[in-house]
Amino acid sequence: MGLNFSIIVPAYNERDNIPLVVERLEKLLPSDNWEIVFVDDDSKDGSREALMSLARSNPRVRFIRRIGRRGLSSACLEGMASSSADVFAVMDCDLQHDETILPAMLQAFEEDPKLELAVGSRYTGQGGGTGDWSKSRVFVSRFATRLGSVIRKTELTDPMSGFFAIRREIFEETVRNMTGKGFKILLDIVLSAGRPLRVREFPYEFRTRQHGESKLDIVVAFEYLYLLADKIFGRFVPVRFVLYVLAGLSGLLLHLAVLGVLYKFAAVSFVASQTAATLAAMVSNFLVNNSVTFRQQRLKGGLLVPGLVAYMLICGIGAIVNVQAAEYLYASRIPWWFAGAAGALVGAVWNYAVSTQIVWTWLPTALRRKSRP
Repeated sequence: MGLNFSIIVPAYNERDNIPLVVERLEKLLPSDNWEIVFVDDDSKDGSREALMSLARSNPRVRFIRRIGRRGLSSACLEGMASSSADVFAVMDCDLQHDETILPAMLQAFEEDPKLELAVGSRYTGQGGGTGDWSKSRVFVSRFATRLGSVIRKTELTDPMSGFFAIRREIFEETVRNMTGKGFKILLDIVLSAGRPLRVREFPYEFRTRQHGESKLDIVVAFEYLYLLADKIFGRFVPVRFVLYVLAGLSGLLLHLAVLGVLYKFAAVSFVASQTAATLAAMVSNFLVNNSVTFRQQRLKGGLLVPGLVAYMLICGIGAIVNVQAAEYLYASRIPWWFAGAAGALVGAVWNYAVSTQIVWTWLPTALRRKSRP
């Protein structure tokens, strides 16, 4: 009895590509031991209707519609968790991955019972390539590959690849240690394994997208660094908290700049200047945290203003908590500098914990529920 395979395809606004993916895979994989699982992040371009039609007419096709959740890595994990297959293959829906190597990748698991991971590589010495990528994009990809090699134990020429197949046992072994953030799920897997995996690489040429728009932006690079930092330091302190504190430091710099301009150069009273600087810093901290720290849950459109108001109220209470904690420690004969730093830390922890739960979790859910007819 052979292995069963699930091809996991994360999708967002890929209406035109979805039927092409199914058509190509059916030509390549004619046997009965596979399925394709699309994970759609609530697309707005008609992808849901296309997937519904395919799932009703083709027993190989399943799809998961995610509402209020976004992200390629988490979509792939959700697709794998929904399947009972022996091997999971992951490929993009944009047709940039060369699906013609998929049969060989899957066959490798049949031939080698000890194989744990099969990876489509753009950089293996046996061939492959990045197509029409610019020199700068190739450089960034190569640099990220070398950076990741510092902490991963599995040797790969292309750990940034989004085209791979993994045995179920490795998924079960690693899934609880994965961050599930960003786009680089393969790197997340090999870093979470904590041991070298038995790997085979398959060269392929990265193709040009034909339909739809690229989902990549500058924050993808940031999410990659976030993943590495989480694997290195996450056991000691949450990386998201560190980002929150860094956002606060950027707000402090803005605060001092606004205060200096208004008070020293515009001759505004100190109290008015301090008030304006405080408000500017709060708005800045909210926007930075919304764009970076809480990118996966970021607020948009009509949720921005309520989120900002809630954030400022929470930070106002945090300032009171900060002062009260520092005052208590100072009254207990703790050195002034330690009392002040401890108060600031207590305030930061308060702001982070409460804003995470209210501003970026409870509030958007409550407002969306309220807006429904």
